[in-house]
Amino acid sequence: MPTVTQAPATPPPVEPGWRQPRHAPSLSEVYASIKVPAASASFWRKLMAFWGPGLMVAVGYMDPGNWATDIAGGARYGYTLLSVVLISNLFAMLLQHLAAKLGIVTGRDLAQACRDHFSRPVSMVLWVLCEIAIAACDLAEVIGSAIALNLLFGLPLTWGVSLTILDVFVVLLFQSRGFRIIESIVAGLTVIIFGCFVYEIIVSNPDYFGILHGLVPQPAVVTNPGMLYIAIGILGATVMPHNLYLHSSIVQTRAIEQTESGKRMAIKFATIDSTVALFLAFFVNAAILVTAAAAFHRNGLFDVADIGDAHKLLAPVLGAGAASTFFAIALLASGQNSTLTGTLAGQIVMEGFLHLKLRPWLRRLITRGIAVVPAFIIAWLYGEKGTSDLLILSQVILSLQLSFAVVPLIMFTGDRAKMGVFTNRPLIQGVAWLVSGIIIVLNAYLLFKTFFA
Repeated sequence: MPTVTQAPATPPPVEPGWRQPRHAPSLSEVYASIKVPAASASFWRKLMAFWGPGLMVAVGYMDPGNWATDIAGGARYGYTLLSVVLISNLFAMLLQHLAAKLGIVTGRDLAQACRDHFSRPVSMVLWVLCEIAIAACDLAEVIGSAIALNLLFGLPLTWGVSLTILDVFVVLLFQSRGFRIIESIVAGLTVIIFGCFVYEIIVSNPDYFGILHGLVPQPAVVTNPGMLYIAIGILGATVMPHNLYLHSSIVQTRAIEQTESGKRMAIKFATIDSTVALFLAFFVNAAILVTAAAAFHRNGLFDVADIGDAHKLLAPVLGAGAASTFFAIALLASGQNSTLTGTLAGQIVMEGFLHLKLRPWLRRLITRGIAVVPAFIIAWLYGEKGTSDLLILSQVILSLQLSFAVVPLIMFTGDRAKMGVFTNRPLIQGVAWLVSGIIIVLNAYLLFKTFFA
């Protein structure tokens, strides 16, 4: 009987504008797993179908790493830096819109796009930088959760850090039950955080005219070196690089029509979803700063920059015993929320850059191990002060990595060969490059002040 020789599989074609062909999507187990209604359906039905990824992105903008910079800014300078929180969120809204558009139009997340566009050495450098950023973000989540457990239950920081390893198994349990389950959990935790800070705002009785004035940019933000340093920290803690990778992937969980009209509808509702969710994140960040301004700055406590100190002082300063408890609950919910999204971001980055699939529990253990070991050592040797310094360092690392995610994103979405009719309009592209330039300049200044000044 003659031997039948099987023809080798034909490699996928290389699309215009890319060096490499498109491979299987990241998070393939949930890719196009959520149905969307037809174009003729009502606005609200379509919005509810696309609702979810924006909230998962928004939790990264209210993670524990943001708390220290917001508390320091409010305690030291009152409401003045509210304008920086607002501007940072406007930057985030634009960048997340571009990330969603990249994923929907090209079928690639940002990590895959970098791999398929740049040479292998360049993409490997970008991968290493991104992994460092994810580890730094996970470090903030570990420390924030450990501090929250310490504030709520008196658990030693070293125990709290160790317990965060259990997050690995919690995430895996929920991830196996479908993507909508994860989105619902994130939404529930976000409601808890939001509710806690509504209470904090009410009991702190802030100066509402001062808040409105603080939303207007003041020259002192640039001319005062101390204020500028905290402002850059707020920017770095607000715009999170791993969120750009995350968003460009999870928008692909919707089973959209792969036509121009189908993609336009997906971009429209994904942008509404992320913009509304980021307004919630703005409220939380602004509420932290406003609470610190009303509770500490107004009472002459200008040097409160530590989450633990803020927790201790809230109840006696405001005269409301529940203020400290709600503060700690919000911190714990924030840490757990960010853990869920950080896990997915790590998986997306590894699959996207390396085209490598690890078992989710192994990927999670690697990422969390990188964060737990230094956090445990610092908590053991230096206690609360050491973990607070480590939290701030994690935000500096995130700031420095941000440009390496933003610049490729703007390049890709402004490239007609890649995006076709969905290429950024000249005005959007110009504003995006302006935002990128501001981020690069401010991060260069932050690097100089942190390590050389």
